[in-house]
Amino acid sequence: FEPPAMAEDDPRAILAVPDSRGRIRTWHHWRQLPYWKGAVVLVSRSTPKEYLEYLNRRHIDAIVAGDDHVDYRAALEELNDRYDVKAVRVDSGGTLNGHLLRAGLVDEVSLLIHPALVGGVSPRSAFRAPDLTGPDGVTTLKLMSTDEVRDGIVWLRYEVVR
Repeated sequence: FEPPAMAEDDPRAILAVPDSRGRIRTWHHWRQLPYWKGAVVLVSRSTPKEYLEYLNRRHIDAIVAGDDHVDYRAALEELNDRYDVKAVRVDSGGTLNGHLLRAGLVDEVSLLIHPALVGGVSPRSAFRAPDLTGPDGVTTLKLMSTDEVRDGIVWLRYEVVR
């Protein structure tokens, strides 16, 4: 369970994962993948002590931010303080995207549009968040660029307008 050495000049990203419920138990696998130089877990004060002990035994850093749920603003500030992180790329589902968007923590939205349609009735969304009751809270975007990547896939980049 020894962590890999985190060299300052290593250009790879740090894997930061919110897990305040203590569900992820495969850190040894994730840490062995070559994509990142280290792993950090974002937890809250309500995270089970047993899980925090599990992380400690495996030498996995944890950032405690928030009471019942992760306070993403505080967690990102601490990520910057500890690891000098200036930019965060979020590869997640709509729930985390929605929390970050509603908290005003998103500067840019990058979308890949694939030339395929999938039907369904589930309420999945790229940005799941509580419904708005009026125009306050609507996030306005400004198109930054469009590129056709390959095979009809289009990459759209938007700036979040504040």
